[in-house]
Amino acid sequence: MSPGSSAEEVFAGGGEMGALMRSIDWSKTELGPVDAWPPALRALVGVVLGNRFPMVIRWGERLLQFYNDAYRPVLGDKHPAALGESAAQTWAEIWHVLGPLHEGVLRTGRAEWGEHFLLTICRKGFTEDAYFTFSYSPIPDGFGKPGGVLVTAQETSSQVLGERRLHTLQQVAASSFRAKRVEDAALRAVQALGENPHDLPFALLYLCDADGQHASLAASAGLPPGTSSPQPRLGMEVFQEGGALHGALQSRQPLEVAHLAQVLRAELVVEGPRAPTHAMVLAMEGAAEGSPAGFLLIGLSVRLEYDERYRGFMGLVAGHISTAIANARAYEEEKRRAETLAELDRSKTVFFSNVSHEFRTPLTLMLGPVEDVLASDRLEREEREALERVHRNGLRLFKLVNTLLDFSRLEAGRVQASYQPTDLAALTVGLASAFDSAVMKAGLRLVVECPPLPAPIWVDPEMWEKVVLNLVSNALKFTFEGEIGVALRWRAPQVELSVWDTGTGIPSEELPRIFERFHRVQGARGRSHEGSGIGLSLVQELVRLHGGTVRADSTPGRGSTFTVTLPAGSAHLPRERLAAPRTHAPTSPGVAPFLNEASGWLGTVRPLSGSPEEVLAAPEVLPQARSQASGGHILLADDNADMRDYVRRLLETRFTVETVADGAAALAAAEARLPDLVLSDVMMPGMDGFGLLREFRANPRTTAVPFILLSARAGEEATVGGLQAGADDYLVKPFSTRELLARVEGVLRLARERAKRERLAQERADFEQHLIGIVSHDLRNPLAAITLSAATLLRRTELEERQRRPISRIFTAAERANRMIRDLLDFTQARLGGGLPIQPKALDVHALSQQVVDELQAAHPERVIELERGGAGQAVWDGDRTAQVLTNLISNAVHYSRPGTPVRVRVFEEGAQAVLEVHNEGAPIPATLLPRLFQPMQRGESEANNIGRSVGLGLYIVDHIVRAHGGQVEVRSVEGEGTTFTVRMPLTAGARAGGERRDRHG
Repeated sequence: MSPGSSAEEVFAGGGEMGALMRSIDWSKTELGPVDAWPPALRALVGVVLGNRFPMVIRWGERLLQFYNDAYRPVLGDKHPAALGESAAQTWAEIWHVLGPLHEGVLRTGRAEWGEHFLLTICRKGFTEDAYFTFSYSPIPDGFGKPGGVLVTAQETSSQVLGERRLHTLQQVAASSFRAKRVEDAALRAVQALGENPHDLPFALLYLCDADGQHASLAASAGLPPGTSSPQPRLGMEVFQEGGALHGALQSRQPLEVAHLAQVLRAELVVEGPRAPTHAMVLAMEGAAEGSPAGFLLIGLSVRLEYDERYRGFMGLVAGHISTAIANARAYEEEKRRAETLAELDRSKTVFFSNVSHEFRTPLTLMLGPVEDVLASDRLEREEREALERVHRNGLRLFKLVNTLLDFSRLEAGRVQASYQPTDLAALTVGLASAFDSAVMKAGLRLVVECPPLPAPIWVDPEMWEKVVLNLVSNALKFTFEGEIGVALRWRAPQVELSVWDTGTGIPSEELPRIFERFHRVQGARGRSHEGSGIGLSLVQELVRLHGGTVRADSTPGRGSTFTVTLPAGSAHLPRERLAAPRTHAPTSPGVAPFLNEASGWLGTVRPLSGSPEEVLAAPEVLPQARSQASGGHILLADDNADMRDYVRRLLETRFTVETVADGAAALAAAEARLPDLVLSDVMMPGMDGFGLLREFRANPRTTAVPFILLSARAGEEATVGGLQAGADDYLVKPFSTRELLARVEGVLRLARERAKRERLAQERADFEQHLIGIVSHDLRNPLAAITLSAATLLRRTELEERQRRPISRIFTAAERANRMIRDLLDFTQARLGGGLPIQPKALDVHALSQQVVDELQAAHPERVIELERGGAGQAVWDGDRTAQVLTNLISNAVHYSRPGTPVRVRVFEEGAQAVLEVHNEGAPIPATLLPRLFQPMQRGESEANNIGRSVGLGLYIVDHIVRAHGGQVEVRSVEGEGTTFTVRMPLTAGARAGGERRDRHG
């Protein structure tokens, strides 16, 4: 016996397979005793057993097998029977493929090789698709001929399946990326699934209907021709507890296809060796309140093991489709929201037009008689001061209203400029010099340096007037000593306007926000705290319309400088607006309101005269959302310099890209400047991509920043790991330019949409609060001064009749304006703020109704108002709001009742409700107007029809107040019988939910 020929020596080591071979009595096999084996075989068996790579020896004519521990998983349940057995018998199901390969190696002595080779084998109790990379090499028998075949094999099923499934996920994302409709996204996503029948034999996508009770078939793939169509609509009960599909949905375990076909009443598959026998039922997330957006029914391949990888792939498929559906649904909702906002914008345009007209009337009726009376030289000092106060506040009201309406028009993009070649120096000198007297009275010096310019400048003179007046007025407001300067200089090819002061200055942290609408510097020392906070924002918008810019420089305690830069010429302006006619009435109030306001700051009471008709403004709509700017700031972290440069070049045409070499540097860069998106390699020295991602998600400042991981690791495990760690996307290298840009833009778009919705919601809330505050304070204050002054004059017994009449008209007009402002405030609160708040308290309804009737009877002595009361008259209501309801309804009835006919008011009880009834015998309300009676009216719809003339808000406010008390309003209007408004409210107001309104007419 030669050395190393015994079984113990040949099979020494080798792990479990070595032990198994040592336990076999080889003398009883066809190979005979081990010491009789050819030396080449004995030597190679020892080499194979000691190797950690999967290897198998197939020896002799029958290709008897010897293999190591690493090869055992390839055999599955064929081990240990395969040891010493013929390869043809072990692999009978694929020997038609393997047999010729072995014969070729033995015949020619040349090796064979294959990569990712598909073999359909049976090693786990079912026929399975498996992939291998292998090498077949001849083994010499010692006599110059091959005695067998050495097989080196590596199973690559996991790699092949991972790449195939990753490609499917990429196809789903890419195909549905640009879908703008839910139906389109569903169809594209499922079509992409249909391109991978090896993993997904068929797919059915059901989306939940809006009613929440049904799910409708949105798309299907993989059903052979001739297959009966599945149920187009399923009741949600099949997915809920006790339903036919609930168990499979909850457990995520395979469901028999036959059972699924029975539920769907369809033949899902045909007969065949690859026909799926089981399917998965998956819920798709993304709907509101945690309810599913739909359900995905996917067939499982009979040639693949349903393991954790397969289960994870199914979850990713459902997740990708959920994202695609959610993106499309968000786009549809945004589109609907935009259409709603556009409709609201049109309604607001009409509404503000009506408001402007209605403000013009009472203001004209106030200022006209005031100027007539002031022109008289018979007024005593006290009387003149009172009327001057009325005139000054009236002009201030003009300025405030016009500023608000101008800004609304600008924000809505509805301003049409009319650019004219203008001697800008002369115009600016005239505007600035008008402040000379006010500046002198303030103890300051006015410096005006506006030399002639070499050429006329194309501007809208009215807009330029607003720019200069706002800047100079603002300087005067915040300057207490020193000077105010206005300079206009030629800076070819531009012209530059500078307005400087030596005032209180602006803190550096406030400068970035100084041009924001409604932003006011906190704690700033000025001559007055009043103001809308939109003057500088208006200046910025007007300058932008001219293609220019405005900036502010300031040092606290030393003053501020505002610099406006306009391009010369007209090439930068819209050609159609050059010397174009105006489409709106002029809105510039002139210098008078600014100087009157300044005189109030300086304690000067002498007003500057001016015709009211010259300062009235035409209103427009509230601001609408601006479009999101493209691009963004991307932070790229990758330790490979070439990769950093490559990705930077791909992205820098559309984005600002900042590159760093590791995770720690990325954190420092994000601290210095918060990025819009992070692209990070996974493998980096120090802090890797996953560590960087964890740091970002743990920091409240960066937790919402979109994050995309880049990696050379393919396969679904890597993708799942990245997404589970919190990444927004996972991109495998190498990637194409289109894929990278599509992923980055998609993630940025979703992040911006979320931020945009949050910002718009916050801006709208801020705007509503500011609007209500501005109107309440800055409109009511001057009117209060006017009303009190007029009332003081009317109480003077020595006042002559010719003086009393115009003052009485002033008082009446001011009261009318006051009521209108109250209605506008209530309208704003109800329309934008969500409703009208009430403060119920114990109330004597009889006493309140008598008080309202007495006041209105005194105001209308020529009309008869009859009051009938019944019941106890006790309720728990908001007394002020109830008085507002009665006042609006009775005033409306008084106005539209025929001369000589009374207005009848009844207050009584019906069970647990109180009834307020107002009747007049005027012309009936047309039936076409009844459905819109309690909405804000348009002008021209209310002529002689029992509807208030102001801005159509009276009945709208009545309806909201009544519904806030849990009541309802009814109206009956019949020819020959008149019109009756009936209010029914529970005696105790405990809920804001209103009843249904009933419109009755004959």
